[in-house]
Amino acid sequence: MRLIDTELPGVRIVEPPLFTDARGFFLESFHERKFAAVGLEARFVQDNHSHSVRGTLRGLHYQLKRGQAKLCRVVRGEVLDVAVDIRRGSPHFGRWVSVLLTAENYREVFIPPGFAHGFVVLSTTADFLYKCSDFYAPEDEYGLAWNDPDLGIDWQLADEPLLSEKDRRNPMLREVAAEHLPVYSG
Repeated sequence: MRLIDTELPGVRIVEPPLFTDARGFFLESFHERKFAAVGLEARFVQDNHSHSVRGTLRGLHYQLKRGQAKLCRVVRGEVLDVAVDIRRGSPHFGRWVSVLLTAENYREVFIPPGFAHGFVVLSTTADFLYKCSDFYAPEDEYGLAWNDPDLGIDWQLADEPLLSEKDRRNPMLREVAAEHLPVYSG
């Protein structure tokens, strides 16, 4: 497995070994012991599968008390996956990183707790799969505006995205009360 560091410590691109032959391919998208051996430790308890059309933007989401590490990948199509460091006291607070995940590049991205997460579909449709280290807790879910000018995320969109009603109401990061943000622990 090849790991690629991003500009945000803890957010890492994973390139699993790919075995191909005339029948197709095989890869291990997750192997607990192998991931732990390279410092990607998380006990995943929930798998999610999102199917979306071009221009759909989901996020930016996070859970506060039940923070989630996520391991994200695409099995059909192409998405731009985004993580934003929202940990109070972090030297990278308010910075973001994006990773292009496609069915053809087999890449995954590991996002630790304390980051807001979102993605936008760049292909006609996309199937996006992600593992979570804690269960979804709607009462603990928070969000940030996808178009927060202070963040300045380049979503690589030509048109306005397709958003859920909930995501349309997400606040700017500067509007979020400090007690509704995770804390950086070094």
